[in-house]
Amino acid sequence: MIKKNLTGLDLEVFEETLENGLRIFIIPKKNANNTYVTFSTNYGSVQNDFVPIQEENMISVPLGIAHFLEHKVFEQESGEDPFTFYSERGADANANTTNYKTTYLFSGTEFLEENLNYLLDYVTSPYFTDENVEKEKGIIEQEIKMYEDDPYTRIYEGVIYNAFVNHPIRYPIIGNIESIRKITKEDLYKCYNTFYHPSNMYIVISGKVKPEQAIEWISKNQEKKERKKVEKIKVKEYEEPNEVAKKEERIKLNITIPKVALAYKFPIKDFQVKEKSTLLRYLSLLFDIHFGSTSKLVEKLRREDILNGHIEVDFVDTNEHILVIFFAETKKEEEWIEQIEKELKDLKVEKEELERKKKVLLSSLLYMSDNVYSINHMIMNRINRYHFIDYTILQKIKDVNMDTMKEITEKLNFSNRTLFFVEPKK
Repeated sequence: MIKKNLTGLDLEVFEETLENGLRIFIIPKKNANNTYVTFSTNYGSVQNDFVPIQEENMISVPLGIAHFLEHKVFEQESGEDPFTFYSERGADANANTTNYKTTYLFSGTEFLEENLNYLLDYVTSPYFTDENVEKEKGIIEQEIKMYEDDPYTRIYEGVIYNAFVNHPIRYPIIGNIESIRKITKEDLYKCYNTFYHPSNMYIVISGKVKPEQAIEWISKNQEKKERKKVEKIKVKEYEEPNEVAKKEERIKLNITIPKVALAYKFPIKDFQVKEKSTLLRYLSLLFDIHFGSTSKLVEKLRREDILNGHIEVDFVDTNEHILVIFFAETKKEEEWIEQIEKELKDLKVEKEELERKKKVLLSSLLYMSDNVYSINHMIMNRINRYHFIDYTILQKIKDVNMDTMKEITEKLNFSNRTLFFVEPKK
């Protein structure tokens, strides 16, 4: 077991890697009353083309299968419901699938050993049959239909789909009705056996926990399962152009105020930054200064009745590209776009503004480090996307400087853009 300090955050992280490759990260909090446990696999919606374990040829599986698999992992041969198990012990349980990972979790104040063992057991005990797979298809189809009428889902998924040409991040995590209907139990077992191997998974525990004790519990649990390390999983790499797939799209839904998304696609290699996380940090600060809720532009757009509410800025990243998306509600779409693009042509940053935003970011990080859920998510997401923990993140925020900000800003190329509109039905 290795113990490391998250510099400046008064947090210790205990790391352990078991013989089967399972990685464990524990962040004890002395004053915490509860414990939060996440058990994740580095498998999400984008891994649709891969070489299954103990096979040689690459296969393609239906879209949405990672999310489908998340649902089916809760199905136990004994008929026991994991949600009921945790509820009876005063704990909350859940799961979620993203583009790059699937996570099973629980939080509670008591029965940590029992709850932890149960998590490790039910997630590693798949039970798929033709009957329960067919039953699940109907449930997920209803979920897909529900999202079809949700303007926020449609605009988010729509603008990403139109921004990317080949990369599977363009497809909804949940898949579509046609792809869901193609899923078989054999598909599920191939995905499960390949990506749910301990060497592709990791556990993060935060809060009220004794690290040595928890590692001992996990080790004993895993010893009974006898799953040895396997070769690195082979996943397809995609050739993604810098240009967007579609410049503009409009759809109509039952809404009152029009919604618009404006997205720009940037090749990461253009910026010559060592770590993608560093690039994202600078971009986040840059766009917060110019488009955040307290920015001069937002105040101006509200005053002129061009903006309803605020501008939301979101980032979507692959290994090769970063997509920056601006979302807003506005009845004056063309004027809003014009003002955004005008601001993007003059992205100057004053040193005082940058230092002020750095302080806000540092305060946010310090606040987050005191929350068992937030610190768990930070560690979990970092392991998933970068495969290691940045123990000097506080110092890296302090090191943000005007010279690097200027270099990054000057390399921003806004020529690759796409627009997505959701308009009211007349």
